[in-house]
Amino acid sequence: MALASSSSTVISSPGFSRLVSSAEPKAPSVGLFQVSEKSHVSSRNLILSLRRCSVNCINAEPLRKDSVVPLAASTVAHEVSEKEEEDYEKLAGELSNASPLEIIDKALEKFGNDIAIAFSGAEDVALIEYAHLTGRPYRVFSLDTGRLNPETYRFFDAVEKHYGIRIEYMFPDAIEVQGLVRNKGLFSFYEDGHQECCRVRKVRPLRRALKGLRAWITGQRKDQSPGTRSEVAVVQVDPVFEGMDGGIGSLVKWNPVANVKGNDIWNFLRTMNVPVNSLHTQGYISIGCEPCTRPVLPGQHEREGRWWWEDAKAKECGLHKGNLKQEVDGVVTQVNDSTEVVDIFNTQNVVSLTRNGIENLAKLENRKEPWIVVLYAPWCRFCQGMEESYVELAEKLAGSGLKVGKFRADGDQKEYAKSELQLGSFPTILFFPKHSTRPIKYPSENRDVNSLMAFVNALR
Repeated sequence: MALASSSSTVISSPGFSRLVSSAEPKAPSVGLFQVSEKSHVSSRNLILSLRRCSVNCINAEPLRKDSVVPLAASTVAHEVSEKEEEDYEKLAGELSNASPLEIIDKALEKFGNDIAIAFSGAEDVALIEYAHLTGRPYRVFSLDTGRLNPETYRFFDAVEKHYGIRIEYMFPDAIEVQGLVRNKGLFSFYEDGHQECCRVRKVRPLRRALKGLRAWITGQRKDQSPGTRSEVAVVQVDPVFEGMDGGIGSLVKWNPVANVKGNDIWNFLRTMNVPVNSLHTQGYISIGCEPCTRPVLPGQHEREGRWWWEDAKAKECGLHKGNLKQEVDGVVTQVNDSTEVVDIFNTQNVVSLTRNGIENLAKLENRKEPWIVVLYAPWCRFCQGMEESYVELAEKLAGSGLKVGKFRADGDQKEYAKSELQLGSFPTILFFPKHSTRPIKYPSENRDVNSLMAFVNALR
């Protein structure tokens, strides 16, 4: 089991191998361990302490001779019966100013062997370090999609050796992957979005893993993703996935670093001399599957390196699907692109174009002046990130004979912008020459004022 423990009891049991059968185990499990429970607890109650259990390895291969894995799963705590449900919203408030170490310690104390850390192979290794520092037994699992970078696999091995643990790897169903690839090819996500591939390779394996748990620990941070993670609580009832007792509300989700900034995570990792994925030294910040991850440029948000061909607001693979919803007056609703937000690029030097205005501009064969126009969504973090440089560009071009404009292309205007204005993702920048009906799309991810000015000067 991918466990770390301060327990003096050790085992030399078999390690993990790949999942051979796609059939669901009869008893709750995570990874390749099958847990047989000795007592039954009502599904509406969460167990707040480690329960007695027996652990059986399945589909395993011999452990390396140099490996020693602590047997945390055999640690026995007192049974807790018929406890009232925890008010996790209240607990989240109480822990809002707590340190990640304190939050993880509380999570491990409450759930014992029924909780595990979800490890993606990136900077969330900090979660393992925090768990290690608590001195409590802990479990770690990861989703091997079959499309990870070689550096990530080497990083997994380094983490196992550093902490003396075994990560519980979850694999996608081979038949499902085969069907997807045979029907749609290896890179269909570039054409019709990443959700289907992520559902097969990540979401369903995660669902199987979580069915063997009562809680899980993630590395979500509020500053990670525009529009989806800004309201992440340090602890919550999982709004999407189910735990071993079944039903919505049967799984608790802990986000110990929700309130921590990315640079503070890195300061912690350097201070504690924790191993990190070598991709980080190559410009990668947010790391996922190899075809869907790329380095980011200076000044870009970290999630711009993920699914860069899609809208910024929907950059969730499905593992944290609940982030895409919002609660209004107690009713959970889907977040809409047209949600009222403060507009951006507000300056007298930037012309705000209506739908009629952009349509007329696009139809003109002979314009009095060339135009540069940004297609944007005010909620988009990437659009917000380029606001300063675009406003400065407008100031420099004022009175030069070149117009600077903006067109809000989300909500009801999105389909038009995609079909007629080459909108791929936000922001999209277009140059309308004086004597051409077809606009020229800015091809670079560099959105500083000097790069934008070079683009303009090359075309006017």
